[in-house]
Amino acid sequence: MDITSDIHSRHISRQFNQELEELKTHLMAMGGLVEKQIQEAVAALLEGDSDLARRVVENDRAVNDMQIKIDEECTQVLARRQPAASDLRLVLAVIRAASDLERIGDEASKIARNAADLIAADNGTRGFVEVRMISEHVRRMVRDALTSFARFDTELALKLVHEDEEVDEEYRSAMRSLMTFMMEDARSISPILSLMWILRALERIGDHANNLAEYVVYLVKGLDIRHTDPEDLDEQAITRKG
Repeated sequence: MDITSDIHSRHISRQFNQELEELKTHLMAMGGLVEKQIQEAVAALLEGDSDLARRVVENDRAVNDMQIKIDEECTQVLARRQPAASDLRLVLAVIRAASDLERIGDEASKIARNAADLIAADNGTRGFVEVRMISEHVRRMVRDALTSFARFDTELALKLVHEDEEVDEEYRSAMRSLMTFMMEDARSISPILSLMWILRALERIGDHANNLAEYVVYLVKGLDIRHTDPEDLDEQAITRKG
């Protein structure tokens, strides 16, 4: 059943409605914090701000705490309410989404730690153009994934599934450029390796944003598309299904 035809306001228990809404609200708050972590980790690198990089690493604990809180709330809903159909899918999707957001937070922390190393070494700005480009792309993906979750928007979610392929290609192109830099100048190996780790973390953030989008399709349509090739997805059929 399409979740849009199973409105939570029909529940007899108004408290149950509130609990489900709170799950979404807390997930969106966690997403907002994770978005900020990505933005500040990249800004720390591009602006040479080691203090900002340190704060990003320290704030990763807050992301972890939010995931634990959301997991506890979901467990309580499952135990007390024993939800079925679209309500069960919502709780499961929130659990999965919180896990991916926590991992995005981990990747932001990795970016910040490598940024701090690069700032300390003062090795110039080679590779920063690639970092800026890919970071803007994956930040937009994370924001759109959260929007699609909040709005139960499968069309936007499916667009993100295809966008992940674009990020993968941008990542491969950037890595080829950095490999060329290393071959031209052996002294650049250490900083280039740090940049490669940053780019890898950004690519992984794109993967997690893709996962969030897949959960939206599962939540709204009851379809698991996690192991489906994007080229095989019939977007019109999925958005009509319900």
